[in-house]
Amino acid sequence: MLAVGIAAFFLSSCGQTSDDQLVVYSGRSQALVSPIVEDFKEQTGIDIEVRYGNDAELLAVMSEEGDQSPADVYWANTTGALANASQKGMLTTLPDSLTSKSAAYQSKSGKWIPVTVRFRVLAYNPNEVDPADLPDSILDLAEMEEFEGRIGWTPTYSSFYDFITALRLTEGDETAKNWLNNMQDLNPKAYSSNTPMVQAVLAGEVDMGLTNHYYVIQTKHGGKEGYFEDHEHYGDEGPNPDASIETYHFEEGDIGNLALVTGATQLQTADNAKLAQQFLSFLLSKQAQEYAAETVNEYPVMDNVTLPDYMLDAKKASQLSPEYDYEQLQQLEGTLNLLREVGLI
Repeated sequence: MLAVGIAAFFLSSCGQTSDDQLVVYSGRSQALVSPIVEDFKEQTGIDIEVRYGNDAELLAVMSEEGDQSPADVYWANTTGALANASQKGMLTTLPDSLTSKSAAYQSKSGKWIPVTVRFRVLAYNPNEVDPADLPDSILDLAEMEEFEGRIGWTPTYSSFYDFITALRLTEGDETAKNWLNNMQDLNPKAYSSNTPMVQAVLAGEVDMGLTNHYYVIQTKHGGKEGYFEDHEHYGDEGPNPDASIETYHFEEGDIGNLALVTGATQLQTADNAKLAQQFLSFLLSKQAQEYAAETVNEYPVMDNVTLPDYMLDAKKASQLSPEYDYEQLQQLEGTLNLLREVGLI
């Protein structure tokens, strides 16, 4: 019934589509997508209709719509969602000319392209934490009794699910379970999402929090992405370069530096493959990639993009993350079962 309701909502807002119109289903926020779409429209004259929802909602919609779906392109927030869509037979194999454009983070299936990258980090208050006292590995963080009651995390949030999924798949279920149990022994403070957790670090409620890199950057330097659900992230004073929050990276290759890739793909239901692939190619253009870096503070997947000087060099950031199969993040059920087992959800 949920999928039917969501589908009815989307369809009621759109009407009929035509072969010369591109329909994009976006799991990414409107604040990010709209400017890129408008630039593409202006440059090509192609009419684009975008329908927004989170990845789970959109997958439910596409499953309900089946072969009758008007969707041409799916722009997802996670590679797990893309792999899920592929498993359900929703995606087409993209040409090598498109999938080979990015030098890194490529799809093993050849059915989607990477668009941007986010990295897991530890945000901390430098007035309360000496980075020299922080561990080399996130696995060791759970053993540090001196941090009891001082750590924030988001155990019911999607990016945390992705982290635990990767932890399970790279280190094993038992290691993941032990880490979760040991972390709980430190009495961490749980937050519904990264926004209130970062605010808590700034307010001194906790001294550190496990989050994604751009939350720290946008706190200090601003940005346009709609990650901050309550739109009150900056408070009355706006972004502050001197805010008491910094980014800590674990040692190179540590799972605590995990790269989380966003991506996009052409759907089997696409009426015009050429238009769909033209849009996908635009997402990898220097213009679109620079927009992501400069106003969203996500890392580009193309090499020809200059980053703001307050962002870590892209190559260095990439080297910090362990290598793993990005499509494995679809294996979410085992993660949810583990989180239920240890009492976090």
